[in-house]
Amino acid sequence: MTEIVSTDDTLGGAPRIKGRRIGVHHITTRVFDGDVPPEQVAAEYDLELADVYRALTYYYDHPEEIRKLQERHPSPPDDVRVFQSPEDFEQRDTSPKEA
Repeated sequence: MTEIVSTDDTLGGAPRIKGRRIGVHHITTRVFDGDVPPEQVAAEYDLELADVYRALTYYYDHPEEIRKLQERHPSPPDDVRVFQSPEDFEQRDTSPKEA
């Protein structure tokens, strides 16, 4: 069972899975904003399912800390596409943008 840690030199001090550069915010974004099931997130990040649930629990147990992190590091604008895997890159929309 892995714990959630915060160190200044990794992910800017954001809470993360110990021994990994996978932040609580990475996991919560995939589950809550991406509607990805926790089982799939665990597989994508090569984590134990318990680690994903631990990150989700941390999110709910520390709402003020998470809110402050979100203020310092806001989500990208809606017109910015975030790639999660090589498949996303291959499927990107390459059509020219309208002015």
